[in-house]
Amino acid sequence: MRQEFNSSLNHLELKDNRLHSLLELTNAINANLAIDQLYRIFTFIMKEQLNFSRFALLMAQEEWELAAKSGYKGKITPNDLAQELQRFKDITLVASSNSPQLKDFQAVIPIFHQERALAFLLLATPGKTEYLEPQHFSFAQTLTNILSVAIENRRLTKQNLIQERIAKELELASEMQKLLFPQELPSNKKMDLSGKYIPRHAIGGDYYDFIPLGDEEYIICIGDVSGKGITAAMLMANFQATIRTLFKYQRFEMSFLMEELNKIVMKSAKGEKFITFFIAHYNAYTRQLTYVNAGHNQPFVLHGKNVTLLNEGCIGLGMLDELPYVNVGKLILQPKTTIVLFTDGVVELENEAGEAFGLEQLIKQVKAFAPLKMEDMNNLIFSKLEEWKGPLPYIDDTAIFSCKFF
Repeated sequence: MRQEFNSSLNHLELKDNRLHSLLELTNAINANLAIDQLYRIFTFIMKEQLNFSRFALLMAQEEWELAAKSGYKGKITPNDLAQELQRFKDITLVASSNSPQLKDFQAVIPIFHQERALAFLLLATPGKTEYLEPQHFSFAQTLTNILSVAIENRRLTKQNLIQERIAKELELASEMQKLLFPQELPSNKKMDLSGKYIPRHAIGGDYYDFIPLGDEEYIICIGDVSGKGITAAMLMANFQATIRTLFKYQRFEMSFLMEELNKIVMKSAKGEKFITFFIAHYNAYTRQLTYVNAGHNQPFVLHGKNVTLLNEGCIGLGMLDELPYVNVGKLILQPKTTIVLFTDGVVELENEAGEAFGLEQLIKQVKAFAPLKMEDMNNLIFSKLEEWKGPLPYIDDTAIFSCKFF
């Protein structure tokens, strides 16, 4: 009778200890204590309240880390050991394991969430091990599960906050980038200009511009930075600001301008990126177009059924410290001439068969729609691009800048 009483008392004490341990850990989590403090509380509970003589806790963070241990002096390599433990899906006794990192423990307790391993707890109890069953470790599994899920939730919350902040920054950057493009393009008796741009991501590295130099002289240009994303957009924003600043104060010979722009891109990008660029100066008095194509997709001039590719120029800006040559192209524009500038996202757009849209098809569409206003023509071309790619995404930033001179 006395033995039964003592057994019942011990059982009650064990339940009381477990309840106290559970409350202590959950209160610490609810108090939003630092993760290292949670590990210290977990270590105290395992060692002092639950009397585990030896344990090691592996937690999945950016990489696996040894979050807590007690009574074990051997070396643990978290990533290697976690890889070895992936095969355990339930509480498993490993006292007879041949693994050098498992031989000093009695059980492995894995914690999984949606098939992703969050934690592994290695345990050993004092005394004999031959009568141990997996249920002896079930409460330790409960505590580890509570701890690992709480830490995982914090990680996800932090990740979501970071993603929200990045999304807001990208949204702001996207709005700022839109301001770099000309807000209004002329459409009058002298000329009709229109541009359309779809970035591959929130922000991109394509750019086009129209810069009046006086009543009858204008700059039109288009560019594309190698690479995408924020760094490409920042480089292009700096490049655009440089061009506008240069033309604000004086005129330049095209060859000299390209040499200076090449130096600026080399200094800004440090040889890690380059810019393909096309720039043209149009004089409405003389109807002369003077241009340089710096490695960019060849814009073309359409007059009637005649097409002229604008391919005179130099290599891309920022490819070499110095441009080996700069060829300046010149031609006279007849009335009702259309010039189409575009980036590689247009002609390299693929359909489901892996076929590129191509320059030939772009010219065909421009010939068909050139009598329309340039804005309508651009919209129709983009409709054709949508039809061409079908359900596939745009593979690159995509821009068209169309100019008709009457």
